[in-house]
Amino acid sequence: MTLPLAGIRILDLSNVLAGPFCGYQLARLGAEVIKVENPKGGDLARRLGADPAMAKKLMGLSFVAVNADKQSVAIDFKADEGKEIFLRLVETADVVLENFRPKVMERLGLGYEVLAKRNPRIVYCAISGFGQDGPWAGRPAYDQIVQGLSGVMSVTGDAETAPLRTGFPIADTIAGLTASFAIAAALVEQRQTGRGRLIDVSLLESTLAAMGWVVSNHLNGNVDPQPIGNENFTAAPSGTFATGSGPLNIAANEQKQYEALCDIVGRPELKTDERFRERQSRKDHRAALKRELEAALAAKSAAEWETLFNASGVPAGCVLSVPQVLNEAQITGRKFVERLNATVTGDQTMRVTRPGFRLETDYPEPSPPPALGQDTGKWLRQLGFAESEIEALGRRGVVAFDNRPTVKETVKMPDLKARAETSST
Repeated sequence: MTLPLAGIRILDLSNVLAGPFCGYQLARLGAEVIKVENPKGGDLARRLGADPAMAKKLMGLSFVAVNADKQSVAIDFKADEGKEIFLRLVETADVVLENFRPKVMERLGLGYEVLAKRNPRIVYCAISGFGQDGPWAGRPAYDQIVQGLSGVMSVTGDAETAPLRTGFPIADTIAGLTASFAIAAALVEQRQTGRGRLIDVSLLESTLAAMGWVVSNHLNGNVDPQPIGNENFTAAPSGTFATGSGPLNIAANEQKQYEALCDIVGRPELKTDERFRERQSRKDHRAALKRELEAALAAKSAAEWETLFNASGVPAGCVLSVPQVLNEAQITGRKFVERLNATVTGDQTMRVTRPGFRLETDYPEPSPPPALGQDTGKWLRQLGFAESEIEALGRRGVVAFDNRPTVKETVKMPDLKARAETSST
């Protein structure tokens, strides 16, 4: 199957999560993604994750999660020869993706303006904590910092536990998705005009944009958002309820769903109770309504209620752990978890998740995340370096290679003259 981004080449200079997550989405859509890494250790995520042995091999489980289907070229950008190697790679590429602090690439002499002179078609996407300008632009930022500054933590948890961070790096992940979307849009324009552009992605702004309803309530309703735990501020009964065995999420957001819920739990009188009869009054008396419903829900387990409610059109779901949901037939049947088509370190196989959408046929099996520098030699050869030059670059530490034998593959290089002619239109 031809994938949507087949033929697109992306140089991924990013580290840890936001940028690599973006690159992973694009790689799974068919783009050729080449990680350009520091020869001395590469992506920090290579040393992160729950398995210390894998981290020691520079294949940390955090790295595995978002770097399958990529290649790795290890170049020292501080060396003039390293910069020139990178610029020659840029001439062959469609996209450069990085998540350094603003101005780092400019200080290296590799900013957007320099790269665009070498390849006017280049789409340059810079992901940073706060954007390329503004009073916070130069500040360091991690997901936790942005969760706090964005207001996410202020509305997560309840009155006793807030402020509370989410259970996964949501700001990094949303920024990665934002960057993927922006790059895909810019590639459409590139194909139409022959020109690239600079994309400035901010973790803070991406996160705030994703908080649309909460932000709109403040901007347009003058409401100061407050943490309400597992309750849904738009409706009641909508949240997490105790049952006879285990918690259950219920979202009876529509009037007909609420009335069906009352009948199912054997409390039809709640439909006409003045406190609960209408949507707004249910929100005003949500605590009292929750007490009434939980008294009835104690008669059965969460799993039993889940079946009864969904059969009657009342959205409900048990609260599952990650291992539990990954073993559900809904996930296994749709092949959401995939086994890598080769071993990662020579002694074990790994599994990854595919993107959150399917195409008309199955995705090709993903290749393992690359060892640091495993494709350096291949690309230097394709860029025209002689074997003696490659060996000398390695000895001087300008580039690094994987310690395993490098396969001398033939990589189809673009017609640079044709690219230049297209770019001039």
